[in-house]
Amino acid sequence: MQFLLRWLARRSLRSLHVLGTFLGWVAYALSPSYRRRLRTNAQRAGITLQQRRQSVAEAGKMAIEGLRLWLRPGDMPIADPVRWEGESLIEDALAQGRGLVFLTPHLGSFEITAQAYAQRYGARRPITVMFRPARHPMLRELQESARARPALATVPASIGGVRQMMRALKRGEAVGLLPDQVPPQGMGVWADFFGAPAYTMTLAARLAQQSGAPIVLAWCERLPAGRGFHLRLSRLTEPLPLQGDDAQALQAAQAAVINRAMQQLILQCPQQYLWGYNRYKRPRRADPAAAP
Repeated sequence: MQFLLRWLARRSLRSLHVLGTFLGWVAYALSPSYRRRLRTNAQRAGITLQQRRQSVAEAGKMAIEGLRLWLRPGDMPIADPVRWEGESLIEDALAQGRGLVFLTPHLGSFEITAQAYAQRYGARRPITVMFRPARHPMLRELQESARARPALATVPASIGGVRQMMRALKRGEAVGLLPDQVPPQGMGVWADFFGAPAYTMTLAARLAQQSGAPIVLAWCERLPAGRGFHLRLSRLTEPLPLQGDDAQALQAAQAAVINRAMQQLILQCPQQYLWGYNRYKRPRRADPAAAP
């Protein structure tokens, strides 16, 4: 299996995207629950049928291109061109010396963001990213070894991982999060996401508020015909609230702002969002009565 994965990782990006399109449709055909969830989530957001069908192929491309990204040697640069837009936001944040909080939804080639930053800016300020470890031992081992890169550290979605991210910000480094990822129970609040309540992490706002680090939104578009990627950076269009009636209300207001920002990014390229992700699931022991 390892040999096959590494052989695939050496194929051209265009070839992998052709294979990924096929595998995306195979997964869609074989899983009724995946089809139902993708259709429901996309319809809730007002996504057209054509965009929804495109998203099936794009999900397959995302999965297979990860091999090319993860399994290259640690000292080898990203093999495919990455075009940057808005990198002055990074320069400004690094000049302030307060760290940087990257927020990236499950949109496009989101794995590229942290690696592209580490490759370009990591020598000045490394980046730490949070991830949810895979359940299967072999996949978990592959995930951990592949994502460990020079100037790029990974931490699990746990209290220990939160502490490591806060220490990185205190050193003036960057951290990266997927704020549309469902957090563990106790680490989120219910907030609207495309018209329905979704359990949303509070960590992103807390890191920025406690460290004073600016938030930069990032998403990486997958260009057609294997031509590479377009990494776009922008600011929050709404400021994070700093006060509320109580701590719970403040967290909910901050989560709502971040969710609206993620929606704005997603609607720029909805065909490359992972609509099949179970965004609206309820974590164990999370109180459904608290949902709006």
